[in-house]
Amino acid sequence: MRRSCAMRKTKTAILIYDDRCSLCRGCMKWIKLHAIREDAFEFVPCQSEERRNRFPEITDKACQESFHIVLPDNKILAGDKALPEVLNRLKGFKWLSVLFKAPVIRVFLYAIYRWVSNNRFIISQTIKPLTEE
Repeated sequence: MRRSCAMRKTKTAILIYDDRCSLCRGCMKWIKLHAIREDAFEFVPCQSEERRNRFPEITDKACQESFHIVLPDNKILAGDKALPEVLNRLKGFKWLSVLFKAPVIRVFLYAIYRWVSNNRFIISQTIKPLTEE
């Protein structure tokens, strides 16, 4: 998916996440804490009007299935395809993005991502004390 609007002039990647999921909110806090720069990411809740207005091509259904990253060139990636781009923008984690290039490992990581994504509300309840504000 590509945005049809003019290219943004920033190096900030936009992360779109499920704000109703405590695991997702906790992950966004962790990402913000480990970002290579303070402005490496902008965080936009999936349920927000801002997301609907800025990224109408990301449907509510798609938004609920996976987190999304909108890159500075306006390319949109979702779920496990977005993970390497997130890792590239974290202190000390860039090397992990290389793992996503190995086909066997990529299939394994996709399965893990899908399992976590599909069970995130159960996981959230289990680790809720760790992610509460």
